[in-house]
Amino acid sequence: MLKNYLKIALRNLINNKVFTLTNIVGLTSALAVSLLLVMTALFELSYDQFHAKKDSVYQVYLSSQTPRGLESGTSQPVPLAPALKADVPGIKHAVRTLSDDVLAIYKEKEINLDAEFSDPAFFNIFTFPAVKGNAENPLSDKNNVAISEEGAQKLFGSTDNVIGKSISLQLGKQEQLFTISTILEDPPPNNSMDFDIVIPFENHPEYISNMDRWDSQFHLVYVELEEGITPEQFEKNTRDFTSLHYKGSIENAIRDGAVANADGLYKQFHLLSIADMHFTSFASGMAEVKRTFPYMILGIAFVIIFIVCANFINMNIALSERRLKEIGMRKTLGAVKKQLFFQFWMESLLVFMVSTILGLVLGNLLLEPFKTLFNTRATLDYVTQPKILLIFGLSIFCVTLIAGGYPALLMSRLGTLRALKGKLDFGKNRLRNSLIVLQFTIAILLISGTLVLHGQIEFMRNKDLGYNKEQVISIPLNGKKDSYRVVELLRDELKGNIDILNISGADNNLGLGRDGSSMNSMMGFDYQGRGVVTNALTVDYDYAKTLDLEVVAGRTFSRDFAADSLSLVINETMAKQLGEEDPLSIRIPMDDGATTYSVIGVVKDFNFQDISKQVNPLTLFMNNDWDLYYAYVKIAPENIAGSFEAVEKAWSKIEPQAEFLGSFLDENLDRTFRREKTMATIVTSGSILGILLSCIGLFAISMLVVGQRTKEIGVRKVLGASISSVAILLTKDFLKLVALAFIISTPIAWYFLNEWLQNYASHVVLSPLFFVAAGLTACLIAFATVGSRTLKAASANPVKSLRDE
Repeated sequence: MLKNYLKIALRNLINNKVFTLTNIVGLTSALAVSLLLVMTALFELSYDQFHAKKDSVYQVYLSSQTPRGLESGTSQPVPLAPALKADVPGIKHAVRTLSDDVLAIYKEKEINLDAEFSDPAFFNIFTFPAVKGNAENPLSDKNNVAISEEGAQKLFGSTDNVIGKSISLQLGKQEQLFTISTILEDPPPNNSMDFDIVIPFENHPEYISNMDRWDSQFHLVYVELEEGITPEQFEKNTRDFTSLHYKGSIENAIRDGAVANADGLYKQFHLLSIADMHFTSFASGMAEVKRTFPYMILGIAFVIIFIVCANFINMNIALSERRLKEIGMRKTLGAVKKQLFFQFWMESLLVFMVSTILGLVLGNLLLEPFKTLFNTRATLDYVTQPKILLIFGLSIFCVTLIAGGYPALLMSRLGTLRALKGKLDFGKNRLRNSLIVLQFTIAILLISGTLVLHGQIEFMRNKDLGYNKEQVISIPLNGKKDSYRVVELLRDELKGNIDILNISGADNNLGLGRDGSSMNSMMGFDYQGRGVVTNALTVDYDYAKTLDLEVVAGRTFSRDFAADSLSLVINETMAKQLGEEDPLSIRIPMDDGATTYSVIGVVKDFNFQDISKQVNPLTLFMNNDWDLYYAYVKIAPENIAGSFEAVEKAWSKIEPQAEFLGSFLDENLDRTFRREKTMATIVTSGSILGILLSCIGLFAISMLVVGQRTKEIGVRKVLGASISSVAILLTKDFLKLVALAFIISTPIAWYFLNEWLQNYASHVVLSPLFFVAAGLTACLIAFATVGSRTLKAASANPVKSLRDE
């Protein structure tokens, strides 16, 4: 019996070559793309899930009630972790960590490594297994370090005979000698802590000067709670601790007008699960965990599968009409509902099995190009988990059940005589029309999202940031020499080049450079009896001139004024915060009044942080005791390529052992919205594929509907109907469905896109044109798809369709 069903299924699929091929091509494409999208989404969702203690380890953050509202931060003071462990019950381990770059030196080789400064308990709470060496306590001594396999390959060229070797690390302005105690497995790609080497925290250059300071915050703290202790209990246990250690800042907040929270507190410690760190933002003042990106990818994969399955179901239902006589004959010969159902299901299952195999092959072929395009390190291992395979199998079962079962159900209800006459009207099928509307609703949503995403990216790319981003190169100062000395040597080396206009330096980059690092420095002080918080930036001479910053009052730092080391340049937002009519009259006492700084200039606000944020208060310092980390070189626009090569050549002379990682600021800017560009690419790809799949289904359905109305078309033409009127008659029903989809999708798209744009301090205007363009695009594509078939039918000789009448 099964063999008979299989023979009939193959015969029917071969007889309907166009529809079979359409289904297989559509399903294969959709399954391959969805496989890659699901792989990417699962990879994103797996971030930090590999830690064995992920359910009991948390990142500590502090919320503060300020005159500006609720603010939270993860940066903590050096004495916090030991004090928490000693004074707060329920804490098993407390660990400090700080990510930084270090210059590692072994014999004649110098290389920059990604470093994690941490306490010995780092390996008690995080899962980073040892391959060789001291697996129990890799940081057992202040002068011991643990290095990853990749780090060992970079520095030594091999992981053999590395344990016990001595290396020098450039920490601040000093070189220190360390011993390799342990080789670690490389951190997995779905890890928030990507490092080459782990160094004892007390070796960090800022450790000694800040070991007793509670007002200097620059690192992260993680805690492992004792069994049975909840984050809520931790928060209650730290209330008295916070009141004691932050007493001064709490009193200042009250003085400045801060309002206590619902519990009457001005500062409160909170815990954030390490499994949520990758998805957390503090935009609202508290930790918000949003897995928007991976869920969006999963959503797009789902709608692509839905669209192609809707096509599959629609075509199976419509094709059933061609088999009415076969069904009538089967019923005459005694076939029952179960047998009819099994026959239809067998055909559906066969198409799905072939498409699944081809989809897996195509997915594997597209894997590497996909990973390159979307900048992901995901692998197909994420979709071969038993749970995922089970869900996939159940999905195929359900879809084929509907595709095969629904037509069989309709056929089994028909009387035998009616079936033999071939009388069944599928033209008004509600399920078919509902699926078409839903398909195009999704397609219009995706097109709207594509247009708005690209619009926002272009808006950010072309926005006036207040500085020159096209002609300025930023270079990480990652060599051994003193940073100020390197900037001066660059000036000397390039001073004869007429295309080099200015050179300066700062302790922070603009955008995200090739080194991948980004940092912000915050500081607070009292001014006229109230607390003031500002971003702090250390710069060298000619900083404003190099970046083309607009000076709105006073001047910038100059070599003609020896006292400029005790001077400040502030931005407009900082000037407003200080509240003086004449900002150049401001004198700010710091270091408990031991030093007074004078404001000598005000620059126009510029986006020195992420461009999705508002411009915050900024204060520029020029103090040679604070290191620079980036050099800036402004070049003439006439010879950009030649100038870049000249800068790179000069760098190779000045720092021959250090890698040149220079990049233009507009490139840095592009890197800051890499996630938005990836989202736009995924949504665009999903839109194109969704529209194509919808059109394939629409084309196939239009062929069937036109076939059903062949005689009607012939009669109308004999009675004088024109080709255009017949074409419009056949097309308008489909266009009505697309128009209904537009009406449904527009308010949904507007709501979600408007919510998404609120994440940006400045964004593109959500114009109705975005949605009109999306609707018109869908209508035009649908018209072109259906119109090509209807015009052919309308142009046919009516004699052919009426010759049997």
